Amino acid sequence: MRGAKQRRVVLRLLYASAIVMLAASAPSLFAQEENALETSPVDLVRATVANEVAAANQPEGLHMFRSRRTTPKGSQTRLYVETKDALAAMLVAVNDQPLSAQQRQAELDHLSWLMNNPAQLRKKAAREKEDEERTLRIVKALPDAFQYEYAGTQDGEAGLGKAGSQLVKLKFTPNPVFSPPSRVEEVLKGMQGDLLIDKAARRIARIDGTLFREVTFGWGIIGHLDKGGHFLVQQGNLGLGDGAWGITEMRLNITGKILLFKGLSMVSNEVLSDFQKMPSNLTFAQGVDMLRTEQEKLAHDNHAVEGSQAKKAQSN
Repeated sequence: MRGAKQRRVVLRLLYASAIVMLAASAPSLFAQEENALETSPVDLVRATVANEVAAANQPEGLHMFRSRRTTPKGSQTRLYVETKDALAAMLVAVNDQPLSAQQRQAELDHLSWLMNNPAQLRKKAAREKEDEERTLRIVKALPDAFQYEYAGTQDGEAGLGKAGSQLVKLKFTPNPVFSPPSRVEEVLKGMQGDLLIDKAARRIARIDGTLFREVTFGWGIIGHLDKGGHFLVQQGNLGLGDGAWGITEMRLNITGKILLFKGLSMVSNEVLSDFQKMPSNLTFAQGVDMLRTEQEKLAHDNHAVEGSQAKKAQSN
């Protein structure tokens, strides 16, 4: 559902959070006759999923982008660079305030450690690959896991599908005859909600879901996710001229328990922006260099702003 590496982020939400949910918006009575005649809802989903899987197997390029993630404890802003080796990331702000010199150095030290430890970098890449594969298993199950019905259309916009394209809205509910092939897909039996599909591109623009019942893992011994949990994943054409799509927003609000006693609470809203194309052969070390350069630019800009504010205060 995005350039390959970013799908890994989604996966952690979908799988780790039990992929749980799609906010069931009020069912629309409007069902497009034209769409119904062209293709059935499930066939549209099946064709779209095939396209998403193809995009995952043939990545649409590497990118640098910014992420601002908000939780009840505050916000964190990070820069990410996708490389052919693994995803490189650097924290650049906390609660919209720049890092101290010591914090900036700590970020660089961690990246240098990864860069100079091939075994650790391979482990990181392997985890990302496993995440991506589990996400694809969930995506591949969508046509069979749910029953779909048309629920209207809306226009695409920046960050949601492709601006100006027609997005088809489908309401979905669990398919009673769906038999999950593994515990990874088991969570889908507890979900309902809706999704938006870019009709022309055959890409998923948004999945918005809700857990309508409690979902257990490991027969309830390992843990469960509470009824009412919610998640949203949104993606769109990045507008870079190469047709690449990427995740632009993720929302998560999930509670439950792990190992019977440990409470689980995942509440966050993450917005991804400022996408830039990167060379297709970019290495992790080169990605770290790019992050270091961006960090220096941000530090310079912050110092300039602070100096300007200090002069203004003195003149007053």
